[in-house]
Amino acid sequence: MTTLTLGGALNAGLRRSLAGDDKVVLLGEDIGTLGGVFRITDGLKAEFGAHRVVDTPLSEAGIVGTAVGLAYRGYRPVVEIQFDGFIYPGFDQIVAQVAKLHYRSHGNVRMPITIRVPFGGGIGAAEHHSESPEAYFAHTAGLRVVACSDAADAYVMIQQAIASDDPVLFFEPKRRYHVKGEVDETASLADAKPMGVASVVASGTDVTLVTYGALVQTARDAATAAREDGVSIEVIDLRSLSPMDLSTVAASVRRTGRLVITHEAGQQVGLGAEIAASITERCFEFLEAAPVRITGHDIPYPPAKLERHHLPDLDRILDGVDRVLGRPNSLSGVEA
Repeated sequence: MTTLTLGGALNAGLRRSLAGDDKVVLLGEDIGTLGGVFRITDGLKAEFGAHRVVDTPLSEAGIVGTAVGLAYRGYRPVVEIQFDGFIYPGFDQIVAQVAKLHYRSHGNVRMPITIRVPFGGGIGAAEHHSESPEAYFAHTAGLRVVACSDAADAYVMIQQAIASDDPVLFFEPKRRYHVKGEVDETASLADAKPMGVASVVASGTDVTLVTYGALVQTARDAATAAREDGVSIEVIDLRSLSPMDLSTVAASVRRTGRLVITHEAGQQVGLGAEIAASITERCFEFLEAAPVRITGHDIPYPPAKLERHHLPDLDRILDGVDRVLGRPNSLSGVEA
């Protein structure tokens, strides 16, 4: 086992993919000489050359469009979108071309494109640098959407995404880039947990708490804090947002009878709504209370000095747990 940061694990996973398949090509703004804004591609241009780690013009539509052309020619392009809020100029290419070409061509054209997206808040960044656009893409048929939460998953999942013949939106929680974890760099991908399967990261009996990305660690902290108060929380890291592993969530809810969902994106028409509706359909007779959603507020992402009031934190998650248990709490009457 090797101790790596989440960002270092992504770098190692990209390196392994580049070394294992000469059709893998990285594209993005400043990813070559600079190594990317977050240094995720640091050293890869020197090792594999400028023809495989390509510094592109500042044009997300052009970057994604180039990736489509490369995929047509049999390559496996890996696109870096520098920040989450910069993905929108490439949105049309992603939802109108990348997502549909395989279906439109009756399976004759594959789009093995991986689009890496640093997402979420918590780093005190400027406007357009802290957004959570994952629901747009999870709503789009033809795309896989995944989110890693720790170094071990980041290392494996980025390689699985690149090896997939489906286009993958790969969301990386940027505020977790520097958090270290144990990574098995010798592990075979064939033996790894499939990219589309959720993980139960903390076992519990009273409440099922579902999340993904940066909030997985916050949810685990909530489970630890609740245990001191006599409440047992089962934490599930979704990992795949589309398709979603609802079977793992449903199996947990049938045991606990209660469901809390948390994510940084706004509540309206968010992934929490889909999870709550789907689990209610599957587990209605097992639910002891209505599912509770703890999310970002339905506002444009706030200035950095106010983001701590916007992002779900330990207290807001524990308030949601209290509400689903029907217990009084200090945040009663405060919209989650």
